[in-house]
Amino acid sequence: MVDSSKDRFAGLRLRHWRAQLRDDGALVLNFDRADAAVNAFSQDALIELDTALERIVIDPPKALVIASGKASGFIAGADLKEFQEFDRKGTVNDAIARGQTTFQKLASLPCPTVAAIHGFCMGGGTEISLACRYRVASSDASTRIGLPEVQLGIFPGWGGSSRLPHLVGAPAAMDMMLTGRALSAKAARGIGLVDKVAEPAALIDTAAALALKGTRRPFKQRMLAWSTNTFAARKLLAPQMVKQVARKVPKAFYPAPYALIATWQRSGGKPIRARLAAERKAVVKLAGSSTARNLIRIFFLTERMKALGKGDAGIRHVHVIGAGVMGGDIAAYAAYKGFDVTLQDREQRFIDPAMTRAQALFEKKVKDPAKRPEVAARLKSDLNGDGVPNADLVIEAIIENPDAKRALYQSVEPRMKTDALLTTNTSSIPLDELRGHIARPAQFAGLHYFNPVAQMPLVEIIHHDGMDAETERRLAAFCKTLGKFPVPVAGTPGFLVNRVLFPYMLEAATAYAEGVPGAAIDKAAVKFGMPMGPIELIDTVGLDVAAGVSKELAPFLGLEVPAALATVEAGKRGKKDGQGIYAWENGKPKKPELPAGYVAPDDLEDRLILPLLNEAVACLHDGVVSDADLLDAGVIFGTGFAPFRGGPIQHIRAVGADALLARLAALQAKYGERFAPRAGWDNPALREPVA
Repeated sequence: MVDSSKDRFAGLRLRHWRAQLRDDGALVLNFDRADAAVNAFSQDALIELDTALERIVIDPPKALVIASGKASGFIAGADLKEFQEFDRKGTVNDAIARGQTTFQKLASLPCPTVAAIHGFCMGGGTEISLACRYRVASSDASTRIGLPEVQLGIFPGWGGSSRLPHLVGAPAAMDMMLTGRALSAKAARGIGLVDKVAEPAALIDTAAALALKGTRRPFKQRMLAWSTNTFAARKLLAPQMVKQVARKVPKAFYPAPYALIATWQRSGGKPIRARLAAERKAVVKLAGSSTARNLIRIFFLTERMKALGKGDAGIRHVHVIGAGVMGGDIAAYAAYKGFDVTLQDREQRFIDPAMTRAQALFEKKVKDPAKRPEVAARLKSDLNGDGVPNADLVIEAIIENPDAKRALYQSVEPRMKTDALLTTNTSSIPLDELRGHIARPAQFAGLHYFNPVAQMPLVEIIHHDGMDAETERRLAAFCKTLGKFPVPVAGTPGFLVNRVLFPYMLEAATAYAEGVPGAAIDKAAVKFGMPMGPIELIDTVGLDVAAGVSKELAPFLGLEVPAALATVEAGKRGKKDGQGIYAWENGKPKKPELPAGYVAPDDLEDRLILPLLNEAVACLHDGVVSDADLLDAGVIFGTGFAPFRGGPIQHIRAVGADALLARLAALQAKYGERFAPRAGWDNPALREPVA
């Protein structure tokens, strides 16, 4: 490769782009954003690209290859911090227009163009590749191509939603954009998004050769792309897409997927410039919504939690004691994620069901059957606890009984390596009650997972005064390897998630005991935006588990426990027994129909949600987490609290702390002191402007 591109770009000071002219006449334009480890489109980078494209139009090469100068990947998308700033200034329209204009210049070049994709290719990265005539992707397993904007409350606005349906056909394109799902190179090739898959070392050569030679897409792909974007097809397919989306998210909470479908239905058959104009108008409107602002904020919260897990955890072997639902699933998931795991319990009959569940997890998660035996071999039944001396991390997941846990630690800790970590998966017991006889308290912590382990993204790292900071760092790094979000919390009763969730569930049980139908209670919570209602949630976690948490938390919070949670009948613990408050069939609750003409109490939503908000304020006041952002992140990812609302504290800011205090006062007057405002409502963080 020779660098004779200097004349073409004479006088240009390109900080983010490097050009090299190959011997075969193809020009490689590498995106290498200055002072950044990852490529993301800033406006500066777009302006430079626009300027470079103007020069290329004047003196076009035989072909143009768009590539990344970063080993970390292709392009992660747009710079979201910059996007937030544009939103604050009201200049989102200008930012989107610039991206559209620049990519359209690329699409209109007189020479063939190709994107050479390796590693992550997300959002704007996928959109610039769509503006090229061809796309070649690296066969490396790290290559993932996606348009995840819907997860941020918007949809692709730099031409992605305008071009993708006309490239791969509307069904595949809309599925990709409506779910935000990323595709492997092979899967992208399968739908026609990628023209060729190449070995990593040959990526640029393959891309240049393809652009110089050209290729014609198969007739079937061309017909699919044309036929599914006709007026008749759009009229037929759009309502079906709306129905599918409505099964997952309501339009009032998540307008982006509905706006995407509507924009495609109205404009999908028009020329590209009209499609771009419709796309821009819809995305600008969405960008100003509270949903988009909150979802983008949550994105940054996830990045913050990921950053907690820096460095190597120094954990290879995990030993789990307690093969119940939680312990067994913790062990199986760790094995799936690459750790060597030993699973111990008092009797083999307790371990066997966990091993069976683990096989089901591996069959579901490991798509290649040939790789399943290797994954399964990492999980070993260990009745005698032979894995303890070799373990880097011991996770205790036995019954919620402080005496039983302390006795276990006394027998296990002397057998552990000196640098190994001992953790408990307790859901509510304060760590100060558990660490009294531990020889190395600096290496003892809580590691609280949520059920179901394979699905819930949060893990609470519970600390105490004697815990070492290095212990927290290692556990955060371990969580990161698991693909979980770690949130450090104080070791007070209930920690963060259960403490916030408990008053909400308790009030639901109280309302149910008063005669409010369970289905009405659940409906009110789901209407607010919770993923499931609190009565269904109690059955899902188990009435026995809820009763155990009640025993710990009710005295601490000064709350009374209704009979349904105080006494649990054998065989009626909820979903796991097929019978609880509801009867369960095939993993789903059979909720009795509401009586004809039944109208739920006007204050039912407030009765459920305000206790949750009240306790969130108290947790912030008590320092359970370090700040409001981590509190919101923990409650969202630990309870499913309506993401579009941004978390409890963000919701308080949006509605107004004083307005919510007035509603609490009304409930207090009507129902009693359990609705009295908790300490912390005078915190200035509750009255910060909503971003």
